[in-house]
Amino acid sequence: MARDPGRVLIFDTTLRDGEQSPGASLNLEEKLAIAQQLARLGVDIIEAGFPFASPGDFKAVHRIAEVVGREQGPVICGLARAARGDIKACADAIAPAAHRRIHTFIATSDIHLEHKLRRSRSEVLEIIGEMVAYACSLVDDVEFSPEDAGRSDPEFLYPAIEAAISAGATTINIPDTVGYTTPAEFGALIDGINRHVPNIDRAVISVHGHNDLGLAVANFLEAVKMGARQLECTINGIGERAGNAALEELVMAMHVRRSYFNPFLGRDAASSEPLTNVVTEEIAKTSRLVSNLTGMAVQPNKAIVGANAFAHESGIHQDGVLKNRLTYEIVDARTIGLADNRLSLGKLSGRSAFRARLEELGYSLERQDLDEAFARFKDLADRKREISDRDLEAIVSEQVQQPEAHYTLTHVQVSCGTTLLPTATVTLRTRDGADLSEASMGTGPVDAVCQALNRLARVPNDLVEFSIKSVTEGIDAMGEVTIRLRHRNQLYSGHAADTDIVVAAAQAFVNALNRLMSGSERAPLHPQKAALASGDPLPVGERPAL
Repeated sequence: MARDPGRVLIFDTTLRDGEQSPGASLNLEEKLAIAQQLARLGVDIIEAGFPFASPGDFKAVHRIAEVVGREQGPVICGLARAARGDIKACADAIAPAAHRRIHTFIATSDIHLEHKLRRSRSEVLEIIGEMVAYACSLVDDVEFSPEDAGRSDPEFLYPAIEAAISAGATTINIPDTVGYTTPAEFGALIDGINRHVPNIDRAVISVHGHNDLGLAVANFLEAVKMGARQLECTINGIGERAGNAALEELVMAMHVRRSYFNPFLGRDAASSEPLTNVVTEEIAKTSRLVSNLTGMAVQPNKAIVGANAFAHESGIHQDGVLKNRLTYEIVDARTIGLADNRLSLGKLSGRSAFRARLEELGYSLERQDLDEAFARFKDLADRKREISDRDLEAIVSEQVQQPEAHYTLTHVQVSCGTTLLPTATVTLRTRDGADLSEASMGTGPVDAVCQALNRLARVPNDLVEFSIKSVTEGIDAMGEVTIRLRHRNQLYSGHAADTDIVVAAAQAFVNALNRLMSGSERAPLHPQKAALASGDPLPVGERPAL
């Protein structure tokens, strides 16, 4: 890849770093649905996961490479520690893709070298050269990240980058791993790399950053001014701790302020050529898909994709917008794909029309899932006069999100009121077909339901989050419920939607329980503390912190 690709490349890591948000673990079907939508969005590279982490991660990356990594599709990338086992697993997982990339990393900050790797600078330089060269023997496109670059000594960071490029790396990613730097500092870091790494002209400079101080997007935009031409980001800014730089904010900042950024890319300020390849009209749809599947709601005042992003309550603002939208709006809502789409389907609609609309919304369901989703749609059409795309997304995202069914909810009934003690009766069906019933009292109907379900499951957990929101307006709106359970310091989320919020809460709780039980059986594996040069198995519970 050329040093300057002529535009800013968008490297989406929603499926890798974004999935590290507590409680946001995705199954294979969910990852595939998001990857397909990311391809429609027009991202250049999809970091599909960390193949060496577990058989499940390997399978998901391999499947995405098969389905999404077509000739005209995005580059499919996998993450690997600077270790032979990781790199080989990564190459095998992404093999079906037409365009493949291995992204390998090792820490370069003194604090990481001393306390995590316990290696000297010279040892790390040797590992970089050897492992990048090994990755280059397997694929043509290799990216290298000096982890915690933001806190690394430049006197070591520069030769580390030089060694990676000399070994064949075509992209050098500069991570602000802990979200520590300010825009001026981050820009100076990129500028220093440009001036002091002699072979930097042979690689694209990329940036990756976390939002611990709320500066990730600002840092990235400053990096673009200093020559960075790839931005590693996530949908809705999800990710570890405070999350990553938000894709939608970066793309729209460069879209709206194109005349400001054009000169930094060597263009005329008045040029109308897009700075990225992203199809902005797909942004809102992608945001909703990721929010639905991860169960992570977008805050109302979130830039670009928040519910209030295009709302005006002030009388002065309303008056100005009515006279000319430009008075208080710098982004046309239609630019990100917001429209009041009504589903032209009803009780008499056929399965083919239903499937076609799902595909437009970014979903591709297998026959059994499609049949079940279609049945739910028909049921909703009997109860709800108007059905919107948001209703359809709520139905189908829950269908796609189903974890392995240790338990299936077959019955829930509650009694409550001003003079009644809230009581719930629930019935679960086990995997072997047995029906289990339990009744319980609680402080309210939802509490009673959750207590009854816990008695049946008999798995210790703490309910750390219960949230409910209306999918659309109106008294007959579907209610979306998200529940997060903590078990052995791991979070497991469940998500469900129904016009009856008690039923939605019960189903969300069962989904969370199913995830918890599946997760307990297969503890996830992630990198950090294993001996990096050996490719040894990873310690349980560790995740890449790029």
